[in-house]
Amino acid sequence: MSQHDHDHDHADDEQLLHIVIGGELRHLGEPTFRDLSKIEFVGAFPNYAEARKAWKARAQATVDNAHMRYFILHAHRLIDPRGDAD
Repeated sequence: MSQHDHDHDHADDEQLLHIVIGGELRHLGEPTFRDLSKIEFVGAFPNYAEARKAWKARAQATVDNAHMRYFILHAHRLIDPRGDAD
């Protein structure tokens, strides 16, 4: 099986979009960012497992900053298949 065939096999897998973002929080106990213009977009991932890998890597890389937090957003739950319809 070629690499192309292998990639095509995964095309039928269900995509559950997850987005990983992070930034410094104002206070440790609440998810309010200190500066929205400095939010880090880590990436968009096709499933929770891949998103968690990215989240963990960024969280570990910033462990020295207690106010820095990263979040996994379950974007697949937020997408409305009707688009922007009212």
